[in-house]
Amino acid sequence: MLFFRYLDRLDNDPLAALIFFGALVTALVVGISFHEFSHAYVADSMGDSLPRSRGRVTLNPLAHLDPAGTIFLFLVGFGWGKPVPVNPNVSNNPKAMMAIVAGAGPVSNFLVAALAGLPLQLGLVPWLSPFNFAVLDRFLFVGFGFDEYLGLYLSAIVLISIILGVFNLLPIFPLDGHRVIPAFLNDAAARDYMRFQSRYGFIILIALIALPFLTGGQFGLLFDVMSPIINVLARLFAGIDEDVFG
Repeated sequence: MLFFRYLDRLDNDPLAALIFFGALVTALVVGISFHEFSHAYVADSMGDSLPRSRGRVTLNPLAHLDPAGTIFLFLVGFGWGKPVPVNPNVSNNPKAMMAIVAGAGPVSNFLVAALAGLPLQLGLVPWLSPFNFAVLDRFLFVGFGFDEYLGLYLSAIVLISIILGVFNLLPIFPLDGHRVIPAFLNDAAARDYMRFQSRYGFIILIALIALPFLTGGQFGLLFDVMSPIINVLARLFAGIDEDVFG
């Protein structure tokens, strides 16, 4: 698991731990806060006053971070924030509104990744993935300059934003993707789909998350599905010519 792999290398170097975990925390706070704010902002702009009444139309991280989602991000590389309450019945087309509001979160993550990736694309700072332990070892034994510190922070923001966006687009309850699918179904099919998701979606998601741990890393369907997409988006947003995950 990511957290323990870091600890193995950083237990004798508190400064290194502070810098690397600082990069991940920054990326986490930016990614999740802007993601949930985007849900709330889009719903609010479409006439739904519920998110504003619950204090969610804000960039304040304390309004958006979910403890379990934060822990999962550090342990397995993806996570989530507190769901934004939405009332799609204020719209003449609730399914379409719900899909737009749900899609706003992942789109916001990709926007953050694109903006943070600009200095990387322009070659102003180097790409230094926080998930590449060769980068960590290089820091421990050689050291970083200022441009490398900045490259690490921006690389972490790009990568974690992409992971959050891709993960939340999966069509499984309670992720955003499951709210997008009904917009493309007729009413009867949409009801059946949402009924299935409400009953089994969360169980399926937990099973998929647990699968690599239960099989000693032999089977990781979520990772297998997500990693090629993450690699493509990382190449696009950061201008790199290598895969983040092999």
